[in-house]
Amino acid sequence: MATELTIQIVTPFGQIFTGEVASCSLPGVEGHFQVLPFHADLVSLLEIGPIKLQLKDNSEKWLASSGGYCEVKDNQLKVIVESAEFAEKIDLKRAQAALKRAQERLKSHDKNIDITRAKMALARALNRIKVAQLSQSLH
Repeated sequence: MATELTIQIVTPFGQIFTGEVASCSLPGVEGHFQVLPFHADLVSLLEIGPIKLQLKDNSEKWLASSGGYCEVKDNQLKVIVESAEFAEKIDLKRAQAALKRAQERLKSHDKNIDITRAKMALARALNRIKVAQLSQSLH
């Protein structure tokens, strides 16, 4: 019997990651939680936030995720999210520009601005910046 947790991370654009990990931390809507090998079966909604993969060699991989859901069953974790980007692939300048645009939209008080959409863009940009900076501080 495998002692590692098998994980699959999928977006509408395809599979982002698949493999065995020691653990995975996820941004649940009720708060962050960790999935370990032999975790009880569960289905959870995920919000915008970081995903941390603890690999078998004890190294870490971070991803910026934009929400979705996950399922744990039979020592397998399936994560289905709108988007997921590895920290080392995040363009920090682009994320900071997206943050600035979202902040400007929210400050504009223009009646044509979709406030909910602007708040979501702000949250995604902040998450991408946080995950990119986490990765840089580890190296």
